[in-house]
Amino acid sequence: MQAALQTGYTYLGALFLTALTGAYAASFATIWHHHSRREKEAELLFVGGQYREAIRRYRLSTPGATPQYPQSLDQLLLDPRYPQARRYLRKLYPDPMTGRVDWELVIGPNGELLGVHSKSEDKPIKVAGFAAENAAFSGKTRYSEWAFVYTGRVPRPFVDVDPSSSRANR
Repeated sequence: MQAALQTGYTYLGALFLTALTGAYAASFATIWHHHSRREKEAELLFVGGQYREAIRRYRLSTPGATPQYPQSLDQLLLDPRYPQARRYLRKLYPDPMTGRVDWELVIGPNGELLGVHSKSEDKPIKVAGFAAENAAFSGKTRYSEWAFVYTGRVPRPFVDVDPSSSRANR
């Protein structure tokens, strides 16, 4: 009887230890998943910014007087407007949220490529506190709403050009 009682306590102790280990593993998995999503968000902001910057550089390096946007992502890899190789991206980066190069393209009224955005419909963790170039992402409810677009509009600093102004006369 005594041996059976000890075996029962050992069995209960093993069950308790297994349950405790399972609970710890589940909480670790939740924390890891959240951390992984934050890293993917940060990567999405970086990669999306790289596409936006590549489109900006493509447009600003247009030969001639009329700036042009690329017609496809491939033109960011090798600019067909020049006889020598000009590259604005080293490679087509995958969307961190989907893991594939399956970006949704933002196309302008004349068929030009203005930007990219993710196809992911997941809810973002970050909803505020974005850098100035991504300020429009504040309050968005899906990653697919984070559009990395270059419109060619550059904010101009205030310059006082009034000749009667005391600062302009100095």
